[in-house]
Amino acid sequence: MNTILIIGSVWPEPSSTAAGSRMLQLIKLFLSKEWKITFACAAKKSEHMVDFAKLGVSSVSIEINNSNFDAFVNKLNPDIVIFDRFMIEEQFGWRVTKECPNALRILNTEDLHCLRKTRQECFKKNIPFTTQHLVQNDITKREIASIYRCDISLIISDFEMSILKETFNIKDQFLHYIPFLLPPITIETTKHWPVYEERSDFVTIGNFLHEPNWNSVVYLKETIWPLIRKELPKATLQIYGAYPSPKVTQLHNPKEGFIIAGRAKNAIEVIQKGRVCLAPLRFGAGIKGKLAEAMYCGTPSITTTIGAEGMLAEESDWNGFITDDPLRFAKSAVTLYQNKNLWLQSQQNGIEIINTRFQKNTFAASTMDRIIQLQNNLQQHRSDNFIGSMLHYHTLRSTEFMARWIEEKNKA
Repeated sequence: MNTILIIGSVWPEPSSTAAGSRMLQLIKLFLSKEWKITFACAAKKSEHMVDFAKLGVSSVSIEINNSNFDAFVNKLNPDIVIFDRFMIEEQFGWRVTKECPNALRILNTEDLHCLRKTRQECFKKNIPFTTQHLVQNDITKREIASIYRCDISLIISDFEMSILKETFNIKDQFLHYIPFLLPPITIETTKHWPVYEERSDFVTIGNFLHEPNWNSVVYLKETIWPLIRKELPKATLQIYGAYPSPKVTQLHNPKEGFIIAGRAKNAIEVIQKGRVCLAPLRFGAGIKGKLAEAMYCGTPSITTTIGAEGMLAEESDWNGFITDDPLRFAKSAVTLYQNKNLWLQSQQNGIEIINTRFQKNTFAASTMDRIIQLQNNLQQHRSDNFIGSMLHYHTLRSTEFMARWIEEKNKA
């Protein structure tokens, strides 16, 4: 039985973020093999975080730049350490390497932060995104270095797999594709969906602290929703999301049918009540949880090319429409809302996407096989990663001394 240490950037909140749901999927995957899990995090705990005790997972609060972690990880002596996002690997990777050199080191990227950040910067500068911008960004250098320092990295999007292999020449052996792990949509599942006539309103959902989500809400408010409302004057848009700040709640306007509904107690329930999901994302990365949830609820959607990225096979049709033009976006939303036959076909497309692209059993099995294979051949695997060894050499001599300097400064 393996002992796993997961070092989180935040305490996972499955009801608030797609990243929280993703982490819970990984935890349940390891628990299915009866592996012992400890989740450690330096962030402040929240009332919405997952109940680890109920899952049978140990939880430990840790501190950055504190050598107490060294004693903790040495005593735990995990077989596997998972770093949740590259910033956590930067903080704790060298300590894990020093105290537990034989532990398998896994980076859970969630999404490529460098891709999301670079796209966001390009958007704000009103310039087209190119891979050249990505290569030149300092955060890219940090994230790619972290990928090399780990034995393997979990990648949620096949689009991002292509970028890592084609733009940065990272070999397949250091990457593992594992999208959302979702059970199939069966005929029994669809029996519990509200039918077309029982649904009303447009809906969108997303953590307001996540910049792509906030930007899409502003885009809806200022550009897209007025176009939809002009054609459907009685329609409303229900906007759900965790952590709505005052700037978010100020957008609430019942007269315009623009409803800031706040945190959803049950995301599936609120998305399932809507007739069409709107997700006009203009930058971002990874797989969009709101769109996967919409498909799982039988709710067709309108999104952008970035929104659908990594979710659609070339031969498949989308669960509605994909467009980057605001006029077409609004027109497509109105058409899908009013055309029952088109709506039903879009719903069927969503079922196909979930059942072919996010097969829980398939990807769960391949992931566990990959981990076990790596454990059995770890030294050979590492000997094939000279760049990773080189980066470890320098990290253990630069990041370590910087961390120790900060620790001593804090004591003083």
